[in-house]
Amino acid sequence: MQSNFKTSKQLAADPQETVISILAWLANEPDLFGRFLALTGVEPAQVRHAVNDPGFISGMMDFIMQHEPTAMAFCKATGVAPDTLNAAWLHFSPPGLGSGEY
Repeated sequence: MQSNFKTSKQLAADPQETVISILAWLANEPDLFGRFLALTGVEPAQVRHAVNDPGFISGMMDFIMQHEPTAMAFCKATGVAPDTLNAAWLHFSPPGLGSGEY
């Protein structure tokens, strides 16, 4: 079976490409996608516009990263290395109290 997802080498360190890959993967996982949309309050028809909202992207990254089995399922399905996923999460996450950025 051929995958439509890019390999981790192609995604390298581009967080935006990782986000696109996450959204594509979630869209093909109806249960997860439905849960994610329910948590965000975003309607399926609004996703195209919401993806331009940094808060939506940060929330999507948190949704994936807060549940290790989901994060690992994404990595396995797409070939994205866990380090690449983590780097994208850090890139799109707002500074936290422990980050030293305040």
